[in-house]
Amino acid sequence: MASSETQKGIITYALSPNRQKPMAGATNAAIFNTYRRCKTQFLYVVPPFAAAYLLMNWAIEKYGYNSVPGGWGRVNEFYNTKEGRMRAPEESDAATPGGPVRA
Repeated sequence: MASSETQKGIITYALSPNRQKPMAGATNAAIFNTYRRCKTQFLYVVPPFAAAYLLMNWAIEKYGYNSVPGGWGRVNEFYNTKEGRMRAPEESDAATPGGPVRA
């Protein structure tokens, strides 16, 4: 019988599936991977932003634009005057170790 010899003159080429479609499923994977990553970071990001939002709302209500004569630019100046300290006695009482200053 004839022995199996290597064939001459016949060339075969093969291309792997990754080379045929390099971006196959990339869009679908990106959407779900992004969702998974955002879901795991939710509790690290949202509570600090919520706390900052609530703190800013409280500060704006207490020391807001309408509570000070002259608007925002005069907030610190006003609360460092005698009239400003008289308007907010609870802070001045707590901040002074010897008691309230009413002179």
